Amino acid sequence: MPHFTIEYSANLDGRVDMGAVVELVRKVAVETGIFPLGGIRVRAIKCEHYAIADGRQAYGFLDMVLRLGEGRDLATRKKAGEHIFKALSAYLDPVFASEKFALSFDMQINDKETSWKRNNIHDAVKLVTAHG
Repeated sequence: MPHFTIEYSANLDGRVDMGAVVELVRKVAVETGIFPLGGIRVRAIKCEHYAIADGRQAYGFLDMVLRLGEGRDLATRKKAGEHIFKALSAYLDPVFASEKFALSFDMQINDKETSWKRNNIHDAVKLVTAHG
């Protein structure tokens, strides 16, 4: 953990570089300093079928959910979330300027008792960091 899942309306294709979005989110997540590097995952899922507000097809959305493990206090989570949201929102300013668009970001804390993981990426990141 943390795992970021981005769902976005298909009408953003061609207007927003989702590869750049996932890299931006990864980068700013690292900048917060509260997430283990080897646990960061960012994925974007295009929604071909969606309905927004009054049904106009020109409306777009990007909804991001962050699932993270327990152990960080509210103030730490809020500071990190605000940093991430500010960077993502700034990146998407051109969309807000030219389209009707909704951006949302929510954090969800996984209960460690009902969350199973297996990950050997942490060790690889430590090895690369230690030995270049």
